[in-house]
Amino acid sequence: MADTWTSEEASTGRSVNPYSDRICGPDETWSRIEALLPRFGVTRLSRLTGLDRVGIPVWNAVSPNARSIVINQGKGITDIDAKVSAAMEALERAVAGDPLVPARKTSRRALAAAGEACLPLDIFIAAGQPFLDEDEELDWLAGHDVVTGACVWMPREAICLDRTNPTPRFWQSSDGLASGNSDGEAILHGLLERIERDADRLWRLMPRMRRLACAIDPARIDDPVVTQLTDRIRDAGLDLRLFDITSDLAVPTYAAVLANEGLAEKQQPLFHDATIGYGTHPIASRAVIRALTEVAQSRLTYISGARDDLFAESFTRSLAPETRALFEAKPGPARTYPSPKGDAAALLADCLDKLAAGGITPVLAVPLGDASLPVSVVKIVVPALENPEGARRHTVGPRALSRMLFGSA
Repeated sequence: MADTWTSEEASTGRSVNPYSDRICGPDETWSRIEALLPRFGVTRLSRLTGLDRVGIPVWNAVSPNARSIVINQGKGITDIDAKVSAAMEALERAVAGDPLVPARKTSRRALAAAGEACLPLDIFIAAGQPFLDEDEELDWLAGHDVVTGACVWMPREAICLDRTNPTPRFWQSSDGLASGNSDGEAILHGLLERIERDADRLWRLMPRMRRLACAIDPARIDDPVVTQLTDRIRDAGLDLRLFDITSDLAVPTYAAVLANEGLAEKQQPLFHDATIGYGTHPIASRAVIRALTEVAQSRLTYISGARDDLFAESFTRSLAPETRALFEAKPGPARTYPSPKGDAAALLADCLDKLAAGGITPVLAVPLGDASLPVSVVKIVVPALENPEGARRHTVGPRALSRMLFGSA
């Protein structure tokens, strides 16, 4: 893929990627984190791109003794983007497995008596587990309201990503977990993931015909990188469907679904015959790029067969009828969205304004790293947004319930 970066060498001495909101390029980020990888158990990185015929860059990072998954993946417009993406994912998962910040052992009642805010996160209580008692002592981590800065304590086990516990009190997920060169970067990208998961959950609850009506023609998106990516997919003989699944919050969100041509004619297509990728960003073209690169990553997940959250039945079970039906969609014109300007802080402010307009508060960030790290790792918690499917006592929230009952969020 052609290099899409523009040069500002005269003033900065380095190249700047117009498709990134990072404070520095991927080469500089790599120089910050490379020496850090052994400390967090990352033993090697691999370029997976050549295992497929698409050519969209995908890498993985291997962490043999990880507390969650061993194989972490990354994707991007260029090779170095994908390499750094995989390494950063491995780092953030390692930090989330054993946060570097101190915990406070206390109870909800004691926090209230001290005038300190806490959020017990009942929404994350695992299926079959009891809710927290007022006097129950457990470890809490300090987070903060991204808008007001107010401190809010949250249960450590609800924030961590440690799958070594066979009977966790809380459902654990990487949703909202993010890293960045700065706190602002990490918070922005963690929040975008939360918005993305919420939009996907609501889209999946639509009747089939309404879901299919969200299909758009990527050829009508006027962006050179989107064109390059879709050309690669077409030239590889693959069938792509792109859906605008943006929710009422108006932060552009897309789902890309990919399969070999002729899927509709297959008598018994399998689960791995179709893959899906998502993308969310305040700038619509960047959201589309994220969805297209992620669907290429998802495809390589099955081709490589290396990711440890894949099981044998993933390669033998039938493709769900609802997924197969997505390829029946007839693409329409793409909706247009305002494109905010500025750095990660400006883009974050734009997202927060849209969430507030939709009544979505609070937005909470829990820092998980410490000053020894050259990067920031955070967990973003937005209780009012829907979560991915999982083994929780509360499987749906108010937005999903409204969609199920009334057809709207």
